Amino acid sequence: MKTKKLTYAALLTAICVVAGNFIYIPVGASKCFPVQHIVNVIAAVTLGPAYAVSMAFCVSLIRNILGTGTLLAFPGSMIGAFLAAILFKYTGKKYLAVAGEIFGTGVLGGIVAYPVAAYIMGKSVAFFFYVVPFLISTTGGSIIAYILLKALEMSKVIDFKTDNTRNGNA
Repeated sequence: MKTKKLTYAALLTAICVVAGNFIYIPVGASKCFPVQHIVNVIAAVTLGPAYAVSMAFCVSLIRNILGTGTLLAFPGSMIGAFLAAILFKYTGKKYLAVAGEIFGTGVLGGIVAYPVAAYIMGKSVAFFFYVVPFLISTTGGSIIAYILLKALEMSKVIDFKTDNTRNGNA
C-alpha cells in the first residue's frame, strides 16, 4: 500500500511541476501557480498531511532547481497543504480542505512570504503584499480541486467513506 501511495504522490508531483510551469500568474517577486493548489487539495484529501506537505516541498524545490519558481513557493504551498490536510483528516469534509488551502496559502502563506521576500530575497514589499495574489491563485485552484474531487466521487472512482488509503490509514 505504501508503494501505491508513493507512486500516486510522485504522479501528482510530476503533474504539478510540468503542468504548473505553463499556467502561472506573475506577481511581484512571486509566481502564483493555481495547479499547485489543485494538487495540494487533492493530496490533502486522498493522501493526508505528511504526503501533502512533502509533495508541496518537493514541487517547490524542483521548481527552484529548474529556475521556474521562487523561494516564496515554500511557505505558501506547504502551509496551505498542511492546513487543508489537517482539516480534512479531522472532519472528513472536502470543503474544509478547500478552506484550509485557501486560508493557509492565501493568508498565512502570504504573510510568511513577507520575511522571505524582504530578508532572504532582498525585495522591498509591504507586509501584506502577497496576501491578495496568493488568495487569487489559491481560490481558483482550490475550487477546481473541489470540483474534480466531487466528480471523482460521483463517478465512483473514489469513495471517500471507505477509502483506506487517505490520511495515512493504510
